[in-house]
Amino acid sequence: MPTLVQKFNPMRGKIVLLLLMMGTVVFMSCGKKSQKEIDDELIVNYIAENNLEAIKTDSGLYYQIIAEGNGVSPTMVDQVSVYYTGRLLNGKIFDHTQEGEPVVFSLGEVILGWQEGLQLMHEGGQALLIVPSHLGYGNRPVGDIPANSVLVFTVELLNIE
Repeated sequence: MPTLVQKFNPMRGKIVLLLLMMGTVVFMSCGKKSQKEIDDELIVNYIAENNLEAIKTDSGLYYQIIAEGNGVSPTMVDQVSVYYTGRLLNGKIFDHTQEGEPVVFSLGEVILGWQEGLQLMHEGGQALLIVPSHLGYGNRPVGDIPANSVLVFTVELLNIE
């Protein structure tokens, strides 16, 4: 009669161990929210706390048009001139333009949230853009901006070239 040691197949043991490890990983990750879900909750709370009426796009960008403007909308190949203030959700300003010194850039060279948000605006318009981290700087810190930060921008689209 074979003993337990003789019946044990080393390959079967490795398979069982692998399955147990995979099950543990799946179980541990079930309760975690994705960064997109976390950002969305933070943004929804920010909108409610500040009595905003923002619209959510399919990508997760939230925006509110403050002033329509009466010009055309920029495309990805356009050069634009803007005034802006960038804040974290806690209100801390991390960047802004100076009065009389707008920033000029090609729309295709900025964060995804700006690429999308500015195309929703018209020349001469103003908007509030609430940018989830995946449309901003993602999971890497940049200057005074911590990793996975939701960014809030007030933007005035001055000119499209």
